Amino acid sequence: MDNLIYFDNSATTYPKPDQVYKFMDSFYREHGVNPGRSGFDAALEAEEIVMNTRKLLTDFFNAGGDSNRLTFSYNASDSLNMIIQGLAVQGDHVITTMLEHNSVLRPLYHLEMNGIIQVTHIAFDEEGYINPDDIRKAIRKDTKMIVINHCSNVIGTIQPIAEIGKICKETGVLLIVDTTQSAGSIPIDMQAMGIDVVVFTGHKCLMGPTGIGGSYVMENVPVKYTRFGGTGVRSVQKTHLEEFPYRLECGTLNLLGVAGLNAGVKWILSNGIESLHKKEMELWNKLRNGIQNIGNVITYCAGSDKNHNPVLCFNIKGFEAGDVGTMLDVDYNIACRTGLHCAPNVHVGLKTDKIHGTVRFSIGPFNTEEHIDKAINAVREIAEIRK
Repeated sequence: MDNLIYFDNSATTYPKPDQVYKFMDSFYREHGVNPGRSGFDAALEAEEIVMNTRKLLTDFFNAGGDSNRLTFSYNASDSLNMIIQGLAVQGDHVITTMLEHNSVLRPLYHLEMNGIIQVTHIAFDEEGYINPDDIRKAIRKDTKMIVINHCSNVIGTIQPIAEIGKICKETGVLLIVDTTQSAGSIPIDMQAMGIDVVVFTGHKCLMGPTGIGGSYVMENVPVKYTRFGGTGVRSVQKTHLEEFPYRLECGTLNLLGVAGLNAGVKWILSNGIESLHKKEMELWNKLRNGIQNIGNVITYCAGSDKNHNPVLCFNIKGFEAGDVGTMLDVDYNIACRTGLHCAPNVHVGLKTDKIHGTVRFSIGPFNTEEHIDKAINAVREIAEIRK
């Protein structure tokens, strides 16, 4: 592992900052009890880290409201299911895009399959971006919400959320933004962008562990609870509590995950989100330029670094993406992702669905120029096999 070149940060960032590992270990040893259920000191201190993290993330997203509306879940997929199913009612129309991950596509598909909603999928252009005018044209009288990812996990393009948010405010349509690939990498301002619900995961750019995610729901967003259980308060009440955070939380929280997420966000803030992104994009530009100068290599939606995250998808002519990934792993100790990346419609748009997807390199804060040089050399050597 010491010599591993890790280019799968879109799946999960690795390694995490040392302070995340250390804080999780020390906190759980000293405060690993059930938060919000008892009145002894350790339980109160455990609850304090939960409330502190709610406030930290509410400020991080500039939600500008009650930090209790920041709720925790297993991951972004978990929260997207709760938000989408908690908002959709019979007869609703929902707009989404061809850039979405299955964590959005599948909840919408099941609701559509069951005759509850109708869904419109907006195509992206040849550079990988959604045109806000296409969304405006797709809005109908029965359109309830727009569900869109801020940044594509396949091609790394960052969508014009503020422009889409303006359209939503003008038309009274809710804007649900999946920030799985952007939270912690680029600034997100819910108020300025007109976002009604932000959904996030902890284990990617926020530098936390797996098993923790959540959402922030603005006031006047009529999301229903879809799960029921213990909350630690008003136990005699037969129905689940309607107020936040209990509306979207039940049972014991992943306290260790919350602690790690807390440390991860603080690490980002201490290093500067813009500074971290700038360094990663400098590495991405070097990687992009190097790979695009290799014969037999095709890159996708990588013509510019403008409105882009450090994700590069490519194929080598004459090779299956999966075979390239195996060679990179076995022969060069480079870890990357191949295939459809849980986002099949993106590959339909790229016309890579019939060739089993692409190879994806995704850069993180602990990658180096040496990693980039070795990756370019590895791709060059593999491409030369089929010259």
